[in-house]
Amino acid sequence: MTDVAEPQPIADTRAKAVPGQPDMWMFVLFETLLFTGYFSVYLVSRTQDRQLYLESQADLSLRVGVFNTIALLLSSWAIARCVQAARARAYSSALRNAYLTVAFALVFLVSKISEWITEIRMGNTFTSNEFFQHYFFLTSIHCIHVLIGFIVLGVLLYQLKSPLRRSQQLVETCATYWHTVDFLWVLIFALLYVVR
Repeated sequence: MTDVAEPQPIADTRAKAVPGQPDMWMFVLFETLLFTGYFSVYLVSRTQDRQLYLESQADLSLRVGVFNTIALLLSSWAIARCVQAARARAYSSALRNAYLTVAFALVFLVSKISEWITEIRMGNTFTSNEFFQHYFFLTSIHCIHVLIGFIVLGVLLYQLKSPLRRSQQLVETCATYWHTVDFLWVLIFALLYVVR
């Protein structure tokens, strides 16, 4: 009786690599460290006048904060699907998901501007108190990142539209930037709207 050898799985010989360009990951690290500094200052300030922060925080709409968070999480989902589609060379699907990312980002931006207008009409401005200084500073810095993200997404759309320009590394680099924007918002949302 002869033993029949079972087939062995084929080893994956492709090199494992971090998606996107290394420069983008350096940027992500820098931004994470920078925002960690901002968040630390916020938390230390909060411990010094907890009552002021709680009263001011009550003026923010948790419902709007959740809505904004969902919009950005959906944009992250869409950009992840864009990357997957581009890897599968399904470029029409990648393009649709890139447009969907832009749409969710626009929803976030319009909602955030509307929220700022509401807060200002309530008398909550950058000079109102320390909490609103942090609120307007952090959300404004984040919105600047969102605006830069529109440029990044524009580059992504431009690349995906032409077979001659398509670059998987560029698609993944753009997605890395956008995921960073979303990640920072989740932290800002937690600090400003949720932490009590």
